[in-house]
Amino acid sequence: MTHRVILHLDQIVKQFSSHSIPAVNQVSLTLNQGDILGLLGPSGCGKTTLLRIIAGFEKPSRGTVELAGQMVAGERSWIPPEQRHTGMVFQDYALFPHLTIGENIAFGLRSKQERLSKQQIKQRIREVLILVGLSGLEKRYPHELSGGQQQRVALARALAPQPALILLDEPLSNLDVQVRLRLRHEIRHILKGTGISAIFVTHDQEEALAISDKIVVMSEGNIEQLGTPEEIYTCPASRFVAEFVTQANFIPAKRQGNLWRTEIGEWEIPTPSPLSEGEDGELMVRQEDILLQPSEAGKIVISDRQFLGREYRYCLQTPSGGQLHARTNLNTQLPIGTRVQLGISSEAPQIFPCTSARSEQAEMVSLSA
Repeated sequence: MTHRVILHLDQIVKQFSSHSIPAVNQVSLTLNQGDILGLLGPSGCGKTTLLRIIAGFEKPSRGTVELAGQMVAGERSWIPPEQRHTGMVFQDYALFPHLTIGENIAFGLRSKQERLSKQQIKQRIREVLILVGLSGLEKRYPHELSGGQQQRVALARALAPQPALILLDEPLSNLDVQVRLRLRHEIRHILKGTGISAIFVTHDQEEALAISDKIVVMSEGNIEQLGTPEEIYTCPASRFVAEFVTQANFIPAKRQGNLWRTEIGEWEIPTPSPLSEGEDGELMVRQEDILLQPSEAGKIVISDRQFLGREYRYCLQTPSGGQLHARTNLNTQLPIGTRVQLGISSEAPQIFPCTSARSEQAEMVSLSA
């Protein structure tokens, strides 16, 4: 089955001055019809700048942007935001406080190139309000709605002109936890139901995993990895991705044959390793993959425990003075000070090259563990 390409970025670079480090550095990607793409990364990684380039609020220093087969930004091309047939949902909703909900939604419809009759506009307002679960509220004003309802109005306004692409800039960050959990499910359901492609910016790993069909993880203006949520989480392409997305532990390790030896034990890694015999590396182990077994002979000590509702998060002190973290279900309840032995679940850990900042730590690996 052939998928229609909605967006194609080719070697996008954005520098805010000729001598500055690029905020976006040679980014290329393609988005197909109906796909939801998450731009994930820490503050300052370039994700919002990239979204603004796609929207037309920023011009790229180099590279091209094609939207629905039309060149909208390039060396000799520039289409302004209002002519790009995109919808925008902002972090702060950006609703007009003096207009009713219906009038807010109608604003985008009246600015469409093709003229719609008053009856067509009313019909479209009713359709999108039903779609976002706010039917009958068109006469209300924004201040009469909750934050979650206002964000759904912002989504309805973006959807009303039936754009080729919806752009969402951290749309859930101003909402409380329960509303965010509910809305992220609703937003995905609404977008998939319409078949409209979408890109949303977030720094929340769980949010990106829950909403996206594919995720772009960004760092310092570069794409660190592009993949499905499952690929990003289970097979991170770099130490940065592993640390940012999975909040994994990294344990200094040395390779001896097929084994990787650490101060807490040794493991056989079935996947090919980029490191040579005796070379330093770091064993990546996700917090939820660590198994805790109380043992008087254990070399690991529980130094802290946090109750997180559905699980416990343990802080573990290693013989060298390092720290690891483990997450367990509520059935594993161990007091602070307990000595434990560690196991790793059947989900195999991964090896990454040792960073220079940690090379000295690697020398502390106990080869007798």
